[in-house]
Amino acid sequence: MNRFTRFFYLTSLICLNFSCQNQPKDEVIVLADTMAMSLPDKVDFSLHIKPILSDRCFKCHGPDKNAVEGNLSLHTAEEAYKALGEAQDHFAVVPGDPEKSSLVARIYTDDLGLLMPPPESNLTLTDVEKELLRKWIAQGAEYKKHWAFIPPVQPQIPTFEKTDWIQNEIDDFVFQKLEENQFKPSEKAPREILVRRLYLDLTGLPPTLNALDSLVSLKEDINWEKLIDQLLNSTDYAEHMAADWMEVARYADTHGYQDDFERTMWPWRDWVIHAFDENMPYDQFVTMQLAGDLLPNANKESILATGFNRNHKITAEGGVIPEEYRIEYVEDRTNTFGTAFLGMTMECARCHDHKYDPISQKEHFQLFSFFNGIDEDGLMANGSVIPKPYIKITQEEADKVLEFINLSKSEESYVTSLVMDNKAKERPTYVLNRGVYDQPGEQVFPETPTAILPYPETYPKNRLGLAKWLFHKDNPLTARIMVNRLWQKMFGKGIVASSYDFGNQGSLPTHPELLDYLALKFQEENWDIKKMLKFMALSATYQQSSKITPEALEKDPENDWLARAPRIRLSASAIRDQALQLGGLLHKEIGGPSVKPYQPDGLWEETTGGGGGSTATYVVGSGTDLYRKSLYTFWKRTVPPPSMITFDASSRDLCSVKREDTNTPLQALVLLNDPQIIEAARAMAAPYAEKNGNIDAAIKVLFRNATGRMPTADELTRLTRFQEDMKTKVAEGAIVPTEYLAIGNYTNEKITDQEAWTCLALTAHAILNLDETITRG
Repeated sequence: MNRFTRFFYLTSLICLNFSCQNQPKDEVIVLADTMAMSLPDKVDFSLHIKPILSDRCFKCHGPDKNAVEGNLSLHTAEEAYKALGEAQDHFAVVPGDPEKSSLVARIYTDDLGLLMPPPESNLTLTDVEKELLRKWIAQGAEYKKHWAFIPPVQPQIPTFEKTDWIQNEIDDFVFQKLEENQFKPSEKAPREILVRRLYLDLTGLPPTLNALDSLVSLKEDINWEKLIDQLLNSTDYAEHMAADWMEVARYADTHGYQDDFERTMWPWRDWVIHAFDENMPYDQFVTMQLAGDLLPNANKESILATGFNRNHKITAEGGVIPEEYRIEYVEDRTNTFGTAFLGMTMECARCHDHKYDPISQKEHFQLFSFFNGIDEDGLMANGSVIPKPYIKITQEEADKVLEFINLSKSEESYVTSLVMDNKAKERPTYVLNRGVYDQPGEQVFPETPTAILPYPETYPKNRLGLAKWLFHKDNPLTARIMVNRLWQKMFGKGIVASSYDFGNQGSLPTHPELLDYLALKFQEENWDIKKMLKFMALSATYQQSSKITPEALEKDPENDWLARAPRIRLSASAIRDQALQLGGLLHKEIGGPSVKPYQPDGLWEETTGGGGGSTATYVVGSGTDLYRKSLYTFWKRTVPPPSMITFDASSRDLCSVKREDTNTPLQALVLLNDPQIIEAARAMAAPYAEKNGNIDAAIKVLFRNATGRMPTADELTRLTRFQEDMKTKVAEGAIVPTEYLAIGNYTNEKITDQEAWTCLALTAHAILNLDETITRG
């Protein structure tokens, strides 16, 4: 395609994409006038005051005792109420008396030398925030423990007059918030949209046309519970859940750093798929990954599961100091534990006490000590050396014991995979001054942050004890963290939007009672992930239409109150996998070594500069390997798959529990130029190549296959016009790219009307580029 034809095609595609949208975007930034907000009758510390103090004050007056200025800390009542200055005659906070509280005087003063926050901090308080602080002190300046550190308590389920909308307890809590904010829920989504939504959310793939037709054509209502069970019991579900877990676990096929040699961790990935397929309870799933080697009945499967802790980067560079990098590996495990299971930013306490949350540097290294015992070298030496400890799995074991491991595609009779080792010698742990590896201070021993939950004396001081602490009935975080991420998966955003941070700097829950209800239900029902997802999917809240009214867009642009279903752009892997399935190309082999689909030439050579051994040059796969699910795409840390990174996939350098959600021109260019998308478009059009069928009918099928619904009359007109425009350009001599002319066994001679069906491939490509195609509605 010459540059002029490509420009015409691109501009036509963009215009078509805009014109085929029948709904506005769900996420719209709206500026609010904060001064219009009325003060609450009762000022709540957790809801109104803590966010202000954490944001504007804790940097200098927070938990980090080494950073406290003016001898004033505001993170506890005891510190906030105490007398200040040598004369001990004035106080920052005097409960019930704002006139005697210097905090009030300092936030209202016109003297820039006394004003708080100081002008040089670039932090300011709004008039509403100042009045909130004043009113809070006038009402007694009551302090509360941070909400996330208080164990969930069974909330009272709201009661209403009988309404047909409510289907389960989720709807009770949501309906209460809707009424409080003067909203009404949306109508139920059309059948075809809801079917597609369930398929995409639970399996990462759209329904086939046959499946869609069989469900939509039913005269009676669809048995949604039966459909959900069918999807949850599929291997597609297990692989879809595993794809998310790869980002939590920072999985990659290379070690990272400069040379970035290849590593074999895919057997652990096969175990994760197996665990989700078996619906392993979440407490067992996590315990095996944290401490499978320490279980009383430890076997090769439980030891393999501990590969979770070894997914971190490992250096092979010469001249580095082994102990320095060994400390980095342990830090990675510690911080991953904090993010994945506690929703806490543990890394912030490595060099000093946490500035916002009640986690001291000592507590950071006490948690660090749980992961400091394995006998690993800080330096890998070279790419041919496997970093210890590791496990060896033979073909016989894969055939008879570890049957979930797909070793058949490996060229070797056995594979090795990195794991944790319970036979390591004791290694002392110290608080490191400023977090530096060679500046040890006080020796510490395994403990957990007391603000979350003190470590029981009866628990062993090892990773198995840590896993038991994580699932202790009084641990306030574990269940909340996971149900919030499951909610994020189904609704696009967690009840706590900052799913990576439940601390003082994190978001407040929009529906705190609902979050606690779900957390307790998750615990009481044996940490059953499938059961929780089914509960969410059967709610009327989930099954709403995603259509939005102008009033709702203005009043609740972020959809906090869930008066509609969110429109969610598909993940990077789902966009590619969907295109392959729509084209009939997707190869559904489960497990085994990673594969190398299409990628622009020369990327690895440009980055590695000849280093990296077997990962210095990217050799594109062949046959069915080109069409495996994105879960199995080879992941090189220094050069991640470019198309997936463009669509906000995690880099896998660190634990990631929430993907970014950007909208850039590069994404449109990927959909336009990625050979995998072009090939899928060719394959979509190919079944019509031997027919003299109606173009309009073909376009309808292509559109419905991609979006789940029939095009409107206007959309069909525009797509047909696009088809004719392309045909005219081709007839006028525009250069047609050869990649559109044939696919598989379909050759030019078999196509009755070459120009029409070539242009149908271009139209199929345009449909794959539609916003609605890559969006779950």
